Amino acid sequence: MTDVTPRWLSAEEQRHWRAFRDGTARLLDVLGRELEEDSGLSLAEYEVLVRLSEAPGRTLRMSELATGLAHSRSRLTHTVSRMENAGLVARAACPSDARGVNCVMTEAGWQRIVASAPGHVRGVREHLVDALTPEQFRALGEAMEVVRAGLTPSVPVASAPRVTAPVG
Repeated sequence: MTDVTPRWLSAEEQRHWRAFRDGTARLLDVLGRELEEDSGLSLAEYEVLVRLSEAPGRTLRMSELATGLAHSRSRLTHTVSRMENAGLVARAACPSDARGVNCVMTEAGWQRIVASAPGHVRGVREHLVDALTPEQFRALGEAMEVVRAGLTPSVPVASAPRVTAPVG
């Protein structure tokens, strides 16, 4: 057995890592709480609606949706089941692949995202975008794009979804 000494974080790296970890947790907590209070949606449900609103026909395969959201298929299935029970989405057979299942946004889902997007975007702007300088926000986005691409090598850096609805 080889004894491998870990590359410990320097004091500065540790400070930045903890700031990132704590800031991200607090940001997602407040955004989730605000969204839930304003619209009754969880962040996971909102993000499903965002992805569907950007897709042609407001429809995506469940596997594609899970990959795009970085959720396990099991977690997505539970989220979509709740949303289906609420009438926000429906599941349908995939016409091009008998084994596939599509997730389709309903009119009620569309109305919910249209109603909830302005408040959510306000929160994102207040708690993140406007709290940083444009340079800091750009650097944050670029850094996280590198991290995302490194963890999902099948998705190239700088691929951006087509936005066709008010999202955030």
